Amino acid sequence: MDHGDQPRRGRRRLDPGLICYTYVYIGILEGVSGVTELFDGRLVFPDDAGWEEALYARVFNGRRPDRRPDAVLVAASVADVQRGVRLAGERGWQVAVRSGGHSLPVWSIRDGGLLIDLGALDDIEYDEATHIVTAGPAVLGGRDLYPFLAARGRFFNGGHHPTVGLGGFLLQGGHGWAQREWGWGAESVVAVDVVTADGELIRADQHENADLFWAARGAGPGFPGIVVRFHLRTQPMFGHLGHTFHVYEMDVFDELMAWVTSIHRSIARPVELVVQSFTDTAESTPVRRLLLSALAFTDDRAQAEEALAPFAASPVLDRAVTVQHCAASSLDEHYAMQDHENPPGLHYLSDNIWLSEDVGARGAHSARPLRPLFDGPDDAASWTIWISTATTRPVADMAFSPLSDALVNTYVLSEDPADHDRLRAWLDDAMAEAADVAVGQYVGEADLEHSPRRFLLPEKRERLERIIAARDPNGRFAGYLGEVL
Repeated sequence: MDHGDQPRRGRRRLDPGLICYTYVYIGILEGVSGVTELFDGRLVFPDDAGWEEALYARVFNGRRPDRRPDAVLVAASVADVQRGVRLAGERGWQVAVRSGGHSLPVWSIRDGGLLIDLGALDDIEYDEATHIVTAGPAVLGGRDLYPFLAARGRFFNGGHHPTVGLGGFLLQGGHGWAQREWGWGAESVVAVDVVTADGELIRADQHENADLFWAARGAGPGFPGIVVRFHLRTQPMFGHLGHTFHVYEMDVFDELMAWVTSIHRSIARPVELVVQSFTDTAESTPVRRLLLSALAFTDDRAQAEEALAPFAASPVLDRAVTVQHCAASSLDEHYAMQDHENPPGLHYLSDNIWLSEDVGARGAHSARPLRPLFDGPDDAASWTIWISTATTRPVADMAFSPLSDALVNTYVLSEDPADHDRLRAWLDDAMAEAADVAVGQYVGEADLEHSPRRFLLPEKRERLERIIAARDPNGRFAGYLGEVL
């Protein structure tokens, strides 16, 4: 969309920090380098020292897209975000946003326009009376928020990797720890503070600006604004974390998947159930194996034992390589494992599907189309995760659209960017094999530019499109990177 014909003056209310720009610079500068002093942070251009650092700051994936914005604003404050949006309006730029940097398709880097980096918006406050925590979008769920709340006896189920930022995580729905018990992360959002397309700062909740509140919980990068603060409901800290896990050879895949997909809806809600393929390097020759992992977030060990008891009935338990029942564990341990197994800076590819709900009910071989994903490529590190998202209660009314009660995520990584095309082709072929049991994708792990699939229910997509048209009629925000089905 071409915004070059937008009026440059008269439509936006400027804060005092922009008055000097309005009267001194409008109409006399061909470029924008003279406006850098208007910001508490840094406005960086491609020819400036530190451009590469600003462009890729905190980007988790080692993939480096060839897209390039016109400038990067390293915002130091909410006021900077407002000024940046207004400056973009004056220049006819679109605005892209980076909060945590964990988006594997690197959505924040676009061709042209202004990238606003929210990395400095990482403050946290807690209200003892309401148990509401407020946090900036760059707050890391595991590294920052978890210990902050734990010290106060509270908990919020953030992302599984400790360095996942709240911004993208919550906007995309928030697939966090023990989602079956505490709900999707976005369901705990009670309000958001938003910078609008006009650079105004507003509050959105179920009573005020309710359209933006609905959209902020699931629209992902299509949200027509910039969330600069989340207000989150917290839970009492769980008292015990029990961990049951089995390790199997790959030859039990059909039987194991048929069993877990048939029983996962009936297991206790505090249990997070995962089946993951991985390459076991503990042997002299690395071998592909399956891990069944069940984490019980309970008050005490007795509750965890009861919640995890059904896994002793695995029909292939006698063929397990390793069995551990209800081992005492901690979230710190699991965060450390995620950090070790998913390091930043490598070249990641990812894709995912919501799994058809009749898989498992169709017999022992119904999950067989998933097998290529679980086997992985022969010449690269990869892992595929099936995870139960089944819940016994209605999901909140929000843009986020859980399309079934189980997700399958595949990750492929390498240290050499030259492997990209070959590994992308393998992932595409494996996902094509799984198409018959897929009903859509979770936007939080999606690459819409490369493999678009439905992630919103049709009626929610239509509602979101109306909100975007009303709130951002000039297309100030860059929106989705790729096709939305």
